[in-house]
Amino acid sequence: MKKLFLLLLVLLAVGAWLGQKMVEDSGYVLLAYKNTTIETSIWVMLFVLVVLFFALHGTLNLINRGRKRSWKFTAWREHRNQRISRRKTLKGLTALAQGNWAQAQKQLVQAAERSDLPLINYLAAAKASHEQNNEVATDELLQKARSSTPEAEVTVAISQAEIQLARGQLEPSLATLLRLRSLAPKNTYVMKLLKDVYVRLSDWSALSDLLPVLRKNQALPEEQIRSLELQCYTKQLESAAASSGIDPETQLKTLGRVWHSIPLERARDIELVQRYTELLIKLGAEGRAEQNLRDLIKRHWDEKLVSLYGRVQGEYPQKQLQHADQWQRRHPDSPALLLTLGRLCMRNQKWQEAVQYFEQSLALEPSRDALAELVRLLRHLGEQSRAQTLLEQHMQLIANDLPMLPMPEEADLAAKVS
Repeated sequence: MKKLFLLLLVLLAVGAWLGQKMVEDSGYVLLAYKNTTIETSIWVMLFVLVVLFFALHGTLNLINRGRKRSWKFTAWREHRNQRISRRKTLKGLTALAQGNWAQAQKQLVQAAERSDLPLINYLAAAKASHEQNNEVATDELLQKARSSTPEAEVTVAISQAEIQLARGQLEPSLATLLRLRSLAPKNTYVMKLLKDVYVRLSDWSALSDLLPVLRKNQALPEEQIRSLELQCYTKQLESAAASSGIDPETQLKTLGRVWHSIPLERARDIELVQRYTELLIKLGAEGRAEQNLRDLIKRHWDEKLVSLYGRVQGEYPQKQLQHADQWQRRHPDSPALLLTLGRLCMRNQKWQEAVQYFEQSLALEPSRDALAELVRLLRHLGEQSRAQTLLEQHMQLIANDLPMLPMPEEADLAAKVS
């Protein structure tokens, strides 16, 4: 109350002072522009300026208030759209997880239309559409995802490649993945998808080029890469041996070229060596198979390779036996080598030496192969009782998982027979 009273006193004092000044001298203002002139007193001019100032100030306030209201409305509308979008996205993803594809697609598309980040919605909707086998809608949704977020081309293309692969569209999927490799050369998931496409296309040459990249980037466990390598190289060997329209010699050259392209570490794999040996024998090159096995064993001693060497018939059986006999000096206690020596002795018709080698192998490490070879040879030598004794002694090698069952006593069996 006191402040208001003081303010009124100040205004009255200012007004009295201004009135006195206006009476003493009204002043003179002349404004001229071209042929137009305006004459007035200085006090009128000041009054007009004050009025214009307050009018302009009021107008600006009105404009600012209008903008604030518009901004608040826009913010409210965006917040409402986001809230609706989140709710529909949640419903859509829940339906997707439950396998309700139609509902998921509907909710996700509606959410994408209100979302400021529609990429995820369109990609999930494309998956739901794909599960309904609606290829047209799926492709449209992928294109919308691409258009909504151009910088996410890699993400969209990966989804597209997955869907193409699931449809069985191998060539389009391959084209998409090759383009992705140029965009994201270190993306391990792209490498995995590319591996799947090569396997389904039986493109073993391309897969063999991809395998070192998979290993370098640790895209797959080492065990899985080794399995893929074995499959890949085996298929390449079989393809070379099955080439039609060419003579056997050319087939052998092609097979040999593929074999020598295989890394040495993989070329020692017993399954791969065995398959290569079988293909050489099939093409009538058992002598070359024997030489290849001999070279591998010299570079890297392996019991399985040594055992396989005894199954191959070289061009010169006597020299083959001599090579194996030289190995025994370094590996005198190798059951596999003794078994191989026994088989090679049989090829050279050295029956008694073969019996000795088989017995030594069986004594060091009882095995079905050694037992079978020894029993077969003894029977052909007329030593039936000895062969039967061996079978009884090593019954567990023939069947080691027989259940425990009661057996008749020998005395009871003899009494029944008599």
